[in-house]
Amino acid sequence: MEPLISVIVPVYNTKDYLVRCVDSICAQTYRNLELLLVDDGSTDGTGRLCEELAEKDSRIRVFHQENGGSSSARNLGIRNAAGGYLGFVDSDDYIEPDMYEKLLRVMTEQKAQIAQIGRDETDAGGRLLPDVCTPPRTLTAYGPQDFLRELLLHKGDCSFCTKLLDRKLLEGESFPPGVLNEDFYLLVRLLPKTEKIYSLPDYGYHVVYRPDSNTRKTDKDQFSRVYTDIVDNADMVYRLVEKEYPALQKEAVRFGLFQRLDYLLHVPIAQMNRENPFYRNVVANIRKNWGKMLLNPYLTPKNKCYLTLFAAAPRGIRQLHAAFKKRSG
Repeated sequence: MEPLISVIVPVYNTKDYLVRCVDSICAQTYRNLELLLVDDGSTDGTGRLCEELAEKDSRIRVFHQENGGSSSARNLGIRNAAGGYLGFVDSDDYIEPDMYEKLLRVMTEQKAQIAQIGRDETDAGGRLLPDVCTPPRTLTAYGPQDFLRELLLHKGDCSFCTKLLDRKLLEGESFPPGVLNEDFYLLVRLLPKTEKIYSLPDYGYHVVYRPDSNTRKTDKDQFSRVYTDIVDNADMVYRLVEKEYPALQKEAVRFGLFQRLDYLLHVPIAQMNRENPFYRNVVANIRKNWGKMLLNPYLTPKNKCYLTLFAAAPRGIRQLHAAFKKRSG
């Protein structure tokens, strides 16, 4: 028998997108798959829509839980999955018809534990955005250290949605509940257990940009916790590098400083004060590592300029940055 692929889709208030997502999975050229829809406490009728979609295809199973976030929903799906291979799709995205056929072919031919495919991203108006991660020109195998280096230089793709995984790789592991940037957290933990990650030269996954999603807030007074979680994950991966991949020290320092710069460029100015310990620690870390920052070969001159300015006067620089963005539109 052909191996079974379990595709896990966390669902929360995406009624307008879910049908396209489910249809793209059910239309896969690789037919031996099951689709687990995990309704994460939706309040807009999405939960009922999940049940209606399950009536149309016997491969769909539906689970309902109180709202606990994407990680919690994915973990529930993993516990109930029957397949030897696992895939993940976000309920507002969709995939190419042959995505899982291509990924599984590489997995079986190469006896791989992880294979990934390229992704593109469109905005709310359907316009194609620049690549977040550009796939290689040919099938490429990365060892765990090489793949981690790609992640630390913001060239690699940490998303589980573009990947197919051997179920055994996740034994004893799970997505961290209640946090964002959870894909990076778990993937970094899995890397020491892998021999190779295979990256296909194709685009198979389509991300749909929604300004109201958890990681994309358009209101200047809103602040997604993803910007604090990316700093925490930078510290986590630095400790991993010290233990497992000491040759990547400079890349890890670059990653931590870059993530802190990203935090400072997004935290609301009103939260840049002495009463915010996380903000204070971010600034203190940049000041402590200022010398390493200047000598780091992987930070651009622009990165170093911004980090130096934020180390000197973070709140004032942020106010100037906000004013400049407003003037430039």
